[in-house]
Amino acid sequence: MALVASTGDGISRIANAVEWSAGDRVVRTDLEHPSGVLPWRRLESEGIEVVTVPCPDGRLPMDAYREAVADARLVCLSSESWLHGTRLNVSEAVDVAHEAGALVVVDAVQTVGQHPIDVTEWGADAVCASGHKWLLGPWGAGFLYVDPDSLAEFRPRHIGYSGTVDPTGPDLEYKPEAARFEVSTSSVAPYDGLVAGLETLSEIEFSTVESRIERLTDRLKAGLGDRLVSPQAYESGLVAFEVDDAEGFVARASEAGVAVRDVPSGDVRASVHVFNTAADVDALLELL
Repeated sequence: MALVASTGDGISRIANAVEWSAGDRVVRTDLEHPSGVLPWRRLESEGIEVVTVPCPDGRLPMDAYREAVADARLVCLSSESWLHGTRLNVSEAVDVAHEAGALVVVDAVQTVGQHPIDVTEWGADAVCASGHKWLLGPWGAGFLYVDPDSLAEFRPRHIGYSGTVDPTGPDLEYKPEAARFEVSTSSVAPYDGLVAGLETLSEIEFSTVESRIERLTDRLKAGLGDRLVSPQAYESGLVAFEVDDAEGFVARASEAGVAVRDVPSGDVRASVHVFNTAADVDALLELL
């Protein structure tokens, strides 16, 4: 595990650690946050082909995905759609990519803190996330998991003394663990805050977190009716819904003390967590 600033920071460091060749192909889905899009767009100017797999309703179509990853160099996908709140079958997607000989980097920021996960079970080569969302930590505390068996695939261009065995020695030798992605001195304060968030969630227990989120999202979805965009059945605390003017609705909600956001699809998305209450849900519904 390497300490980075954010999910986007981790993904960008992975993109800049692969030894690319002109003609290499990167596959991503259309569910990716800009953090999972921009690093690959930059590589297009160096002759890297970027293929986007459409995911209707936030679902990964496995036949189209399997065709897209054939002969790919790397795959970038989210474990959970920030647009729909849907959960992807990451393990299956990783298996398909690995069968094609591709590396896989997973954006897990919408999963960690909502659901108990063991990233090693996904089998991905790298998993990036941040602590400022569902883990209740502050901005600036991100982390990057790298499969020990995949470390040799990555030679970071973003480099400093923290990532090398002997910073003053004659040979450039990366550390033999994920710490090779760390650069130099960084603030410990955000990570201290993240530890506090982790301890809080551990005390509450994830079974409590998940069950409360499920109850509250069920209440919200029932009130949204035909406006609901996310799946009716519980998958996560992310609930997207339709309004006539997303930007205007977000502004009006903010004035009422309700925090929601608009997303590129033109919808509005609410994030329901364990600290929310039924009154919070009702306050949002009253604005519709």
